[in-house]
Amino acid sequence: MTTATARPLRAIPRSWIALGLLALALLALPLVLRSDSRLNIAILVLVYAALAQAWNILGGFAGQISLGNAAFFGIGAYTSTVLLSRWEITPWLGMLVGALVAATFAVIIGYPVFRLGGHYFAIATIALAEIVLTVFNDWEWVGGATGMLIPFARDVETGRPTNSLYYLQFNLGKAPYFYIALALVVLVTVVTVIIDRSKLGFYLRAIKNDQEAARALGVHVLRYKLIAIAISAAFSAVVGTFYAQYLLYIDPETTMRLELSVLIALVAILGGVGTVAGPLVGAAVLIPAAELTRQQLGGSGNAIDLIMYGALIVLISIFQPNGLMGLVRRLRHRGGPRPTAPPSEVQALAREEAPLLGGYEEERG
Repeated sequence: MTTATARPLRAIPRSWIALGLLALALLALPLVLRSDSRLNIAILVLVYAALAQAWNILGGFAGQISLGNAAFFGIGAYTSTVLLSRWEITPWLGMLVGALVAATFAVIIGYPVFRLGGHYFAIATIALAEIVLTVFNDWEWVGGATGMLIPFARDVETGRPTNSLYYLQFNLGKAPYFYIALALVVLVTVVTVIIDRSKLGFYLRAIKNDQEAARALGVHVLRYKLIAIAISAAFSAVVGTFYAQYLLYIDPETTMRLELSVLIALVAILGGVGTVAGPLVGAAVLIPAAELTRQQLGGSGNAIDLIMYGALIVLISIFQPNGLMGLVRRLRHRGGPRPTAPPSEVQALAREEAPLLGGYEEERG
């Protein structure tokens, strides 16, 4: 009787149980963080987690290190803001339009850029992002370097700022923004898990490991790279729309600067590229550290965060190239001897936990 009832519980991966408990804790977080500044940090963690997860589809799974994803983020922010400011179109629809525009732009630039490889590809993405930044800085119709203010949603009777789901504005509290940002993280993560377990995920990893070998085996390398950058750009643009409605102001330097692209990539690299949990862990560690440092030091510490980013890149490259998730896997393997011929139950459990722990590799004796 005891054995029969224990089997269903053992069939549930420990990582999924932990994920469920984490979800409950996150849902209760706005009730615990009563300070607006702390809730703001929590929202930024979710924003960067979603952006890093979107970057991970291209940079982690496909191995295409892009340092221009801020351009897609900015395109999403500007598309929804222009539609709202000029024609009062709801940001929810603007979010979808922005995703479509960013994905189309990504595919167009992807055709020539993907013919480059390695460091040349990364440099090309930086150049393209800087071109987009310059264009928006000089484009007066979208505010130029001054940027665009998003008008407050106001109560019809009193004229005071109020909450409006239609305009994606919550001027009476930050908690709704937190839950929407959490929903975006869940959405991007679920899509990432689906990609990781699908044929697309296998193809992207094959391209990352050996592009020429993948091509020789019949994988259409350019097609799957374009799919990866389109998905990455679309999700980045969706987060851009949310961020614009959260700040109610955008300008090219806020949404398209190179430092933003570097930070997005660094969050994923710190957590562990090519893993589902990596960008989430990286955002939870890096963003609070950066924001708290900036708050404590104020104007005197204006460049401390940049120094910290550079130091992290060097340290991760030297000591832990697989990121924090690689460190977690190493510590888990030290917990006991690894079986030379693991039973089928252990293999099944490892496969189920793989999307959260960074992949599964069968041992071959």
